[in-house]
Amino acid sequence: MSLLLSMQDITKSFGGIAALQGVSLEIREGEIMALVGQNGAGKSTLIKILTGAYQRDGGAIRFDGNDVSFSSPAESQQGGIATIYQEINLAPQRSVAENIYLCREPRKLGFLDRKVMRDGARKVIRQFKLDIDVDMPVSRFSAATRQMVAIARAVTQDAKLLIMDEPTSSLDEREVAVLFDTIRTLQKNGLAVLFIGHRLDELYALCERVTVMRDGRTVAAGPLAGLSKMDLVRNMLGRELAAFEALGRDLQATGERPVRLQLDNVGAGVRVRDVSLSLREGEITGLAGLLGSGRSETARILFGVDKLERGNISFGGQARHYLEPSAAIADGIGLVSEDRKVDGIVPDMSIRDNMTLALLPKLRKNGIVDRRRQDEIVVRFIKTLGIKCASPDQAIKELSGGNQQKVLLARWLCTDPRVLIIDEPTRGIDIGAKTEILKLLRNLADDGLSVLMISSELEELLAAADRVTVLSDGVSVADLPRQDLSEANLLAAMAHQVN
Repeated sequence: MSLLLSMQDITKSFGGIAALQGVSLEIREGEIMALVGQNGAGKSTLIKILTGAYQRDGGAIRFDGNDVSFSSPAESQQGGIATIYQEINLAPQRSVAENIYLCREPRKLGFLDRKVMRDGARKVIRQFKLDIDVDMPVSRFSAATRQMVAIARAVTQDAKLLIMDEPTSSLDEREVAVLFDTIRTLQKNGLAVLFIGHRLDELYALCERVTVMRDGRTVAAGPLAGLSKMDLVRNMLGRELAAFEALGRDLQATGERPVRLQLDNVGAGVRVRDVSLSLREGEITGLAGLLGSGRSETARILFGVDKLERGNISFGGQARHYLEPSAAIADGIGLVSEDRKVDGIVPDMSIRDNMTLALLPKLRKNGIVDRRRQDEIVVRFIKTLGIKCASPDQAIKELSGGNQQKVLLARWLCTDPRVLIIDEPTRGIDIGAKTEILKLLRNLADDGLSVLMISSELEELLAAADRVTVLSDGVSVADLPRQDLSEANLLAAMAHQVN
């Protein structure tokens, strides 16, 4: 097979921060290539450069025998590249036929030729073994059918390369099988597919080769055959199987402590299928897993953001079903979310107001905030957590990432919680601040708090956790107590190689 796409030494920076550093990607005609990497690896940025949404700073792109530099996604589509994103980009109230021919509607004497459009839509839909009414709005159909409509649109565009970003994230097993059959049919017809995914079993079932990205670089590329899942995970995470010295403290295995919060066979949708874990008094429980394993979604269920559909949650031995965050907060549960800029801080508000947001109902009397008590609490936690700031009135957006994270920790600590869920506690902060945050969590646990620490950094889990539960594709596949915690065991569990 001849080379269809060659991206060499691609670089891209935003505000002086390098997002891509010498990335390379090659795809041959008629092959299915996997593109993998954790959050922040640079996959999305690379695809946006290829499709013209971003302009590269350096490097070269050659597609279908020509040097290219697409100026917009529309231009890349005209050049033979079709992209189907995780959130399928269809017009929901328009018909299947209208979506397939969107912006390319056949016309006769200047008028829309609906007969040609319907006939063409029916013909291409039949290729995918679908029996649907092409005059129906796409909103009436399942996610799998909408996915097929998006692929059908790409096929009618005479695409040579189809990029699919997390196409199975909202599909069940039967729908995934249908999708894979469709992709294989497209491959037989000469279409190349770039498959961006995270489910290892799916990658090995569908793809021939893999390109691995990490920290804005290409770190591996080659055939999947002969590459073990454990080696693939190691490439994605950048870990060597060596002993790791815990930061700040060498934790020792302890006896069984009382369970404070228990999840048994919890599930919701396709992201969380069967999760069981225990949070014990005075312990840090780590929650590990690759991108898409269901870690953050499990936290959302536990905190009442998403609805529990299956399984049981108990707090202090009593059954719980949190329908909204206020119910979880009333039980003494706090959540520091993964993306502090989107779901955490209110950037233009002061440190004082950000820190006391969750406590406001208790600070109010007759609708008026007790400012004296509020100031006492804010000053105490600024001192206790070592938050570096000019004053409580300073806007939180002016603080460093590490100090912003401390303010969010304080937001929940001032409510006197019994359980603290913290998702990616050190993302986007420097190594010194990372150590401080981990030590803070350790001290809080030593004082009796139950901590659920979600992290994609193995060093953090090995440094601070008393036990780690590992998720894979929404299922808990391993529960490792301190005495069994090692980098090798974590990698093996994340690669589905569980004894």
